[in-house]
Amino acid sequence: MHDTETIKVWDIFVRFFHWALVATFAVAYLTEDDFMTLHAWSGYAVGTLILLRILWGVVGTPYARFSDFVTSPAVALNYVKDTLMLRAKRYIGHNPAGGLMIVALLISLLLTTFTGVAVYAGEENAGPLAGIAFFRRWDDAFEETHEFFANFTLFLVVIHVAGVVLESLIHRENLVSAMITGFKRGSTKIASTR
Repeated sequence: MHDTETIKVWDIFVRFFHWALVATFAVAYLTEDDFMTLHAWSGYAVGTLILLRILWGVVGTPYARFSDFVTSPAVALNYVKDTLMLRAKRYIGHNPAGGLMIVALLISLLLTTFTGVAVYAGEENAGPLAGIAFFRRWDDAFEETHEFFANFTLFLVVIHVAGVVLESLIHRENLVSAMITGFKRGSTKIASTR
């Protein structure tokens, strides 16, 4: 096995955010109409996490900043092609496809959260938008939009997990472990089986 140094890539906030988002989105998605109070508070937690992550994407540590990983869609699509051909370049932080996925997830989750708050106001007359007649009048449209973006977010999560598994296999690197410990292999050397 080659000696490779590990470096700290994911700071404590990025790791906390990632796993807290997994938990709160799962709770919100699974509780839906059956446990409205739990669903609403989980949704508020998702929205709060997203806003904090956007802030951290501007002022956070180097690998957490949007400037480190947001690229054009064309660059991300070329990266996906290279990945499917098993020749994708390894990145220490997020790769271009991962960066595009983060942006897509943030937007989808923001829309899910906002439309959820609108539905909560329209149907339950509760939450920060309660009492605004506009949300009561357009309740059905907000509910359909909320359900669409919740399901679309789940679809993005499935693609994200598949991408993490594929990247982990291609680069022989446990990306889930890296999101738990914060450490990744610093060099591009790949451990041999000798």
